[in-house]
Amino acid sequence: MTETTSLTVALDSVLDPSTGTGLIASGRAAPPHRSGAIVDVVIDVTGLLGADRAKLEHLVRNTLLREPGVEQVRIALTAERGTGPRLIAVASGKGGVGKSTVAANLAVALARLGMRVGVVDADIYGPSQPRLLDADARPESRENKLVPVPTRFGVPLLSMGQLVAPGQAIAWRGPMVSNALGQMIDAHWEDTELLIVDLPPGTGDVQLSMVQKHKPAGAVIVSTPQDLSLIDATRAIDLFGKTSVPIIGLIENMAGYACPHCGEISDPFGNGGAEAEAARRGLPFLGRVPLSIAVRTASDAGDPPAAGDGPDATPFRALAERLRTWLNPSPSPAF
Repeated sequence: MTETTSLTVALDSVLDPSTGTGLIASGRAAPPHRSGAIVDVVIDVTGLLGADRAKLEHLVRNTLLREPGVEQVRIALTAERGTGPRLIAVASGKGGVGKSTVAANLAVALARLGMRVGVVDADIYGPSQPRLLDADARPESRENKLVPVPTRFGVPLLSMGQLVAPGQAIAWRGPMVSNALGQMIDAHWEDTELLIVDLPPGTGDVQLSMVQKHKPAGAVIVSTPQDLSLIDATRAIDLFGKTSVPIIGLIENMAGYACPHCGEISDPFGNGGAEAEAARRGLPFLGRVPLSIAVRTASDAGDPPAAGDGPDATPFRALAERLRTWLNPSPSPAF
């Protein structure tokens, strides 16, 4: 019996309190995901009271910790928000690492893989998704909820950048920021199955509101290869780890630059740092996105490379395929 099969059998030995059958058999849990000594589990606790949820989480954790080689079990409970779309947080420890560009292109690439994806620009103080996705129209409201703005890439968007004048400063304290995030997440997303949430850099109010009130299914960490960026990225990793949000993996952005004249590859930000950090922490490494003038130019023009078929789309498609595998949806058509 393989390690994955053993973990699946162990998880299914825990009974669903509503049906009396195993958690996987009842559809409450997907097979666990293992990375080294860390096991991630997503459990749907719809219909369970708070005490029952806590009891189930405790039982699942203790059951899986008894499996050989398992040292940590991270559990995401996904029913706090009801039947809305699953959330994937895209985070970084510091600004300037291209997190928003990665989030926008990842969403577009997932949409091209057949998933129904939306984007929430949770960078309240520095929103950039309206420009990246060419969607700065003001959202309408229906039944006291926001209606996401459609984009020409098939990825609806909500962002504070659509609600304030360009260049206007947003001087809000924590409770107002938390309220704004809640309104964007609890909007009329209709049949959207997945929300890519572009978090601001760091580990402040927005991140805490996200993990405490909206419980992402998982988080993707974006970093450049340089040591300073990696040091800050580890803080974001620790925040999600402490709040039992599974880390889907690390992405190394701005990894290598090909000279447009001679083709020689240089590494202005270093090379392999994010992959090494992922290996050191026993986390998946999702891939690299090269430093490219074409990506920067297209992003500034509101034309994400992932929407095309050129070489700059390739790394984003690879990242989207790995995320889709992690989410384990039904097979979808490729580009």
